[in-house]
Amino acid sequence: MQTKAIAYWITTILVAFFIGSGGVVQMVQFPGNSHGVVPVLGYPMYFMAILGFWKALGAIAILVPRFPRLKEWAYAGIFFDLTGAAASCAAVGGYGVYAFHIIAPLILAGFTVASWALRPQSRILGALARQ
Repeated sequence: MQTKAIAYWITTILVAFFIGSGGVVQMVQFPGNSHGVVPVLGYPMYFMAILGFWKALGAIAILVPRFPRLKEWAYAGIFFDLTGAAASCAAVGGYGVYAFHIIAPLILAGFTVASWALRPQSRILGALARQ
């Protein structure tokens, strides 16, 4: 049981760190961050700020106690964001040198699924009603 808790917190902290820090950088629209998303993928800059806002909130949601329904939505949103990022990069031919931009989000999506699957009972939707 202790191993499961440690694995949960490691994967959750990794996901929250990468999603949260990326979200903050997108919100403040740091110029170096948009080099690939805006010109290569064609997304507008305002989309970066909106996406960053929701990513930062999602990272907070998976860390704070209680709110199991909010956590379900946050995990789903993070998973959709990461798989969408990989698909977007693959769609514009992000192979070769840019393969990192396909592989990295998929690895983090795997950590997201692991964090979701390893949650303690108190963070699972419906668990509070059964107690």
